[in-house]
Amino acid sequence: MIFCRAEWAFGRKDLGRTEMETTFATDKKSDQHINCMKTVMRYIMVCFMILTWALSMMAQDTTAVAAAATPDTWTLQDCINWAKQQSITVQRNKVGVRTSRLTLEDARNNRLPVVSFSSNQQLGYRPFQQTHSSVLGSEVISTSNKTSYSGSYGVNASMSIYDGGQIKNNIRLAELNTQIAELNVLASELSIEEQITQLYVQILYNQEAVSRDDELIALGQVQLDRARALKKAGLLNKADVSQLESQLAQDKYQKVSDETTLEGYRLQLKQLMELDGDENLALADPQLENDVLAELPSKQDVYSHALESRPELKAQQLAMDRTYIDEQLAQASGKPSVTASAGINTSNTTGNGNMFTQLKNQWNNGIGVTLSIPIWDHGKTKNAVARARLERETAYLDMVDTQKNLWKTIENYWLQARNNQQRYIAAKENMDYCRESYDLTSEQFRLGMKNIVELTQDKTNLSSATQQMLQAKYMALLNIAMLHYYNGESITF
Repeated sequence: MIFCRAEWAFGRKDLGRTEMETTFATDKKSDQHINCMKTVMRYIMVCFMILTWALSMMAQDTTAVAAAATPDTWTLQDCINWAKQQSITVQRNKVGVRTSRLTLEDARNNRLPVVSFSSNQQLGYRPFQQTHSSVLGSEVISTSNKTSYSGSYGVNASMSIYDGGQIKNNIRLAELNTQIAELNVLASELSIEEQITQLYVQILYNQEAVSRDDELIALGQVQLDRARALKKAGLLNKADVSQLESQLAQDKYQKVSDETTLEGYRLQLKQLMELDGDENLALADPQLENDVLAELPSKQDVYSHALESRPELKAQQLAMDRTYIDEQLAQASGKPSVTASAGINTSNTTGNGNMFTQLKNQWNNGIGVTLSIPIWDHGKTKNAVARARLERETAYLDMVDTQKNLWKTIENYWLQARNNQQRYIAAKENMDYCRESYDLTSEQFRLGMKNIVELTQDKTNLSSATQQMLQAKYMALLNIAMLHYYNGESITF
């Protein structure tokens, strides 16, 4: 660049440079090229280092996001959100939505004309005939060549003008199917939410049951240690100590049973959430005492809201609407149809002059209208219409049956919630009395005023009362949650 600017400054007058000047200019230009390449390489290295650093930071961010994607403790909403994203059923239904949208696009495109290009190339060989004739369009061509070559070309278009409403109804049908597919996604998400809520409450119940088992085992161990001390002092016999040992063994067995049930529910929840078996699933510890005795919503209000909002009911209503379209499509097959067509065609063959001249001479434009009137189709149209009407009756009966089952479900949840609230109040009071009785009996046993049988009986009563209280508590919570769920409210624990 310096050399070129120097030449321009001097007006390129000194064109007869010596060989030394030429060599010097060449060396100088080579040095400039080398310096330029070094600069470019530096920029490339800097850019590569920056890119490597950015990718490393992105990888760290991705790892951090992945690690934060699974919380240490799962709330109910965490479980529901995760399951909705990972559920294979939901993903499959979403694929069905995309498929329905493609079908809808195809149905709308049927309103547009169909255009196609066609070409036929033919090579003929007649070894024993000196002269032969061929028909090309409206001309008869004679040739003595044994080998002949011909070609035809055409662009044709067709468009439906009237088809009895089939295109319009197919579009409406595809739109309904798309809406039904979208509602199926919502229904599958709600179904997962319901199943997860039930499993979540079951896990909370069994977790508290295991905690109560630990308390009973601790109490039993204290009593056993005390009994062994009394036996050593000669105040109890071996049979009494053995009875307490047996009671403690039963308490430990009950804990193992409750832990096994707890792990079973955790496994079901993991499977529903599409989590690996080794994934940690520690649930949050919510405060639920105040929720047990919460005011219940009206059955009729919950049912009315569910009728308007439940996606499966909306899908069944759309299914009924679809039967009307099916009936109209069946009737359309018995109506006349009108189709317009247009085409441009030409051809050529060897032995008949210039190819382009032939294509020009054989050029043919055409336009036409086709009318088709069905007369007799063996009663297929009549049967198709009757079949569509029967499907509408079936869809109506299915919708009525679903509505009745919905009312039964809501009414059952409401009755179960109310009954278990009352059971919880009574069971909690009974448990408090049993605990107080057990504490008094335990103290009297320590003073020698009660025997082993009375102590064991009070402990059994306490265990039974605790179990009844826990069952009533979590059954009430579950049914209350389901009422809020069908009422369109968020379930929070």
